Amino acid sequence: MGNFSELDMYLFGQATHYDIYKKMGAHVQTKDGIEGVYFDVWAPHAAAVAVIGEFNGWNETSHMMERLVEPDMGIYELFVPEAKPGQLYKFLIYTPDGGKLYKADPYAAMAEVRPGTASRIVAPFSYAWQDDNWMKERRKQENFWEQPMSIYEVHPGSWKKHPTAENDGFYSYRQLAESLADYVCDMGYTHVELMGISEYPYDGSWGYQVTGYYAPTSRYGSPEDFMYLIDYLHQRGIGVILDWVPAHFPKDAHGLADFDGQPLYEYADPRKGEHPEWGTKIFDYGKNEVKNFLIGSALMWIEQYHIDGLRVDAVASMLYLDYGKEPGQWVPNQFGGNENLEAVEFFRHINTLIRGRNKGVVMVAEESTAWPKVTGDVEDGGLNFSYKWNMGWMHDFLDYMKLDPYFRKDNHSKMTFAMSYNEYERYILVLSHDEVVHLKCSMLSKMPGLEGDKFKNLKAGYTFMMGHPGKKLLFMGQDFGQIQEWSEERELDWYLLDNPNHSHLSTFVKDLLHIYKKYPAMYEQDVSWAGFEWINANDSYRGIFSFVRKSKNGKNDLLFVCNFTPVAYDDYRVGVLNQRKHKLILNSEDAKYGGTDTKRQVSYTPKRQECDGREYSIGYPLPAYGVAVFVF
Repeated sequence: MGNFSELDMYLFGQATHYDIYKKMGAHVQTKDGIEGVYFDVWAPHAAAVAVIGEFNGWNETSHMMERLVEPDMGIYELFVPEAKPGQLYKFLIYTPDGGKLYKADPYAAMAEVRPGTASRIVAPFSYAWQDDNWMKERRKQENFWEQPMSIYEVHPGSWKKHPTAENDGFYSYRQLAESLADYVCDMGYTHVELMGISEYPYDGSWGYQVTGYYAPTSRYGSPEDFMYLIDYLHQRGIGVILDWVPAHFPKDAHGLADFDGQPLYEYADPRKGEHPEWGTKIFDYGKNEVKNFLIGSALMWIEQYHIDGLRVDAVASMLYLDYGKEPGQWVPNQFGGNENLEAVEFFRHINTLIRGRNKGVVMVAEESTAWPKVTGDVEDGGLNFSYKWNMGWMHDFLDYMKLDPYFRKDNHSKMTFAMSYNEYERYILVLSHDEVVHLKCSMLSKMPGLEGDKFKNLKAGYTFMMGHPGKKLLFMGQDFGQIQEWSEERELDWYLLDNPNHSHLSTFVKDLLHIYKKYPAMYEQDVSWAGFEWINANDSYRGIFSFVRKSKNGKNDLLFVCNFTPVAYDDYRVGVLNQRKHKLILNSEDAKYGGTDTKRQVSYTPKRQECDGREYSIGYPLPAYGVAVFVF
């Protein structure tokens, strides 16, 4: 009996071999008392397959693999006693037309550091996890959407650069752990979202053109080093979300494209199997072995590496057959529509499976269209994601914030429109890396006005974002006012924190994040009007928004007032819901945020004075571009 049994092949053919990564690839095992490595690869169109590597001097004929023929699914296997952990290897695919393809292992647990393209044999993992308490608590999260979630999106290679030039200036996973956890805890984020972890060849793709779906990138260390990072973050109370890219893959010669000389992982018809806009291949979601490959990858990150959620990239490109394509470049489905029915089934399968097997794990869709019920139940025709990125909110918000304040009055609805569809999905409000690259400017640089006004605008914008229903995501650097656009080639401009404007902004965002975590009104009822009420959504002329966030028990509700114009009001009146005292807990004009207030009245008792259609109101000195948050 070899490594890959008939049962393994049956499950693989049904797309239900959920531990496929424990069988495919390279695995150190003992056979007949001899320790070596079993190699397994799926290459049904190949004429023959050899495994080559450091254990045989890359000899192309000495280690020919056996094709398993009961049943014949195109799986090749070989036990190699000479192979040892740490050695590099590849699969040499002999094609029927006499060609040779030198392929990295699709299931490799580790790859050679780029620009090398070989896979690396990894010893069985012996890492001793210390995050039992975190994992137990995660499994208890039945109603995860009622918990706080403020996500810090991080590209590890450019968050900070190591002061020495070794390893391209990258911090290792282990080196990153403490400093990243310290920063995230201090600022008050609940989660980090890591970009560019699955192995990829080109730094400039940021990790979105993957060649190793089962391998943490070797840029920052080994798989066990990556485990240490996740474990350490968990021990510090920080959740970890991973970017995962099942939408497409690159055409690099060592990768998945035309793996065995013909389309295998991709659709055979180029009208379905290629993204003309991106120059990449599209997975064949109708092929069970391909679905199993992707499902196994997702489960491995969650179950072997303890990842708390996957943010699925480019979901819209998977759902629509004509995404990014001109007429003639795509094929309609069997009913004549543009929906990829196989991708729909894939999402329903994987989301139901992952969330069923791993309570508390979240699946997040980066989906940019109006596709219905992305977070809806499968029984109701939904895709069963946990959350959807609210791209509509993001575009409207940025369109408004970039405007000169004079013109904001004509665009007031851009800030209120998202509430009209808020109940349709479970949303995450995002200001991600995509919004601060490629001539889009940093968040600070998008703001109108001179330097001081830019910072005030940004504080007002972040306050509105944190108060608005939906979980939150902010890309690294934007919480202290990064000026340059982000580039993967350099670290963030941390020196800016020596500038008072930037340090004041950082302190402001930090206080916002801690308020968010402290008050259940900010997150308990994100998807219901029971958790939100406009006080005045129509004050377009003055550019002021006021609203209330409500907790389930009615205690410690929050009143938000946000002024998006440079006009100050000595006694701005705002309607309130009841006669309770309102305590000021955030004031953008506070001296610690760079304002002029050193002492401001904290407690405000509502008067019976009609305002905003309310019987009671409070008066408050509202500064230019000022924001205030009251608890009552």
